[in-house]
Amino acid sequence: MHKIGIISDTHGMLRAEVVEALRGCEMILHGGDINRQEMIEELSKIAPVHVVRGNNDKEWADQIPESLTLEVCGLRVYMVHNKKEIPKNLSETDLVVYGHSHKYEEKMVGDTLYLNPGSCGPRRFHQEITFALLFIEENGELKVEKQVIPHTGQLSSREETRIPADIARMIPAIMKEIDAGRSVKQIAKKHRISEELSEQIARMYLTHPGVDVDGILRRIGL
Repeated sequence: MHKIGIISDTHGMLRAEVVEALRGCEMILHGGDINRQEMIEELSKIAPVHVVRGNNDKEWADQIPESLTLEVCGLRVYMVHNKKEIPKNLSETDLVVYGHSHKYEEKMVGDTLYLNPGSCGPRRFHQEITFALLFIEENGELKVEKQVIPHTGQLSSREETRIPADIARMIPAIMKEIDAGRSVKQIAKKHRISEELSEQIARMYLTHPGVDVDGILRRIGL
């Protein structure tokens, strides 16, 4: 039996629980939003790693492909970060791995398994912290085990996202900073939020003229 680790959206954070669970894997598949080269190097100490570039993987990740087709222990695998970019005809593919939403998803479409392992990086509000282990039997049968890391209650210093009430209080200030020409990176650093969240707020504010705080929170899923 073969053991494959499937993770995504680590956003620069490699949890001890994830490292421990990945030990013994023959291969690790990462669905993007890695955020730093050191993450790949750390994972490579456990097993060979195949990665695709996420929307938050910037200049350092120029050499990482946006999509990837490969064979894993006899399985035909297709990888891409965003589900919206999955080609329509993948009938010859056994496994499709993607990420981006931070939400675990596992479903069969015909004979193809579509798997989003969720995010095992910084905790994002009340969403689960998840990844997956894939077991491949000698006869080709697949078994997926969803891995959930329990919330510890209080966010650590590395988990930079805030609870919705905190975000609601900071959004008016962020709006003014956007109007003043502050960058996503500057806003994220000042308010101690992730650059991804800062970018989401800025995009909602700039593309929806007249939107209020509740409107921004609703559009970013809070």
